[in-house]
Amino acid sequence: MANFVPVRKEEHQNLKLASKRDLKHVEGQHIVAITAAEYAQASASFPVVLVKNPDSPRYRSVAMLGLEAGENLYYKDSKWSGLLLPQSVGMAPFALGLDPDKENTLTACVDMDSPLVGEDKDVALFEADGKESELLTNVQNSLGRLYENEKMTENFIKELEENDLLQEIDLNIDLASGEKKKITGIFTINEDKVKALSDDKVLDFHKRGLFVPIYGMLGSLGQINRLVQLRNLTGQAQISGIQIAPVVKEPAKEEVAES
Repeated sequence: MANFVPVRKEEHQNLKLASKRDLKHVEGQHIVAITAAEYAQASASFPVVLVKNPDSPRYRSVAMLGLEAGENLYYKDSKWSGLLLPQSVGMAPFALGLDPDKENTLTACVDMDSPLVGEDKDVALFEADGKESELLTNVQNSLGRLYENEKMTENFIKELEENDLLQEIDLNIDLASGEKKKITGIFTINEDKVKALSDDKVLDFHKRGLFVPIYGMLGSLGQINRLVQLRNLTGQAQISGIQIAPVVKEPAKEEVAES
């Protein structure tokens, strides 16, 4: 369990970061957060989709790293095989969090339970005179960029919702053993609805650069086959086939009031 606390000179004057960082913290994660600014590059490595808890209206933008919980097919033998390392993954052991001393203000936080931090590590967060080190300054700048990209992603998803461009899909998996599995709760963009946008809306989307993440997400679905290939290389629960099936919602039945 992560233990994030705000970085404070008074408390962390002697805190250091390991010079050699690893990605062990994502070893068992089958999805990781990804921003719309990364979709184009991410589409060459893994499927980019939206997921949503049935009890929440909020969508989350994620990259799929596996086909079931606990499975990361892109991290093996301490090596990352994706062409892109999502910003959210590369920031560990740092994250943005609320500043307890300033209302509605975000600040850099560090995971004190991470094996990458400690007073016995290599690179200091603060100089001997108490000034922030170059490392900490770079971390803060990177967290700021990540925050801006996350806000942009929220606005992008809102745009998709308002224009009714989202499509729920199921992944139907056929295992070599004859067993069948289904992955649900996945959302992508409905390409037919994108093509049906009015000319004015197309021009608006084009000017605002929205088609780059739209087609990045759509193109990334081809990487589902890559997930199958990577899974089959592990020798675990071999997959013989996988199909993307749009979820068709039944129209609500109208109740006729009795006279």
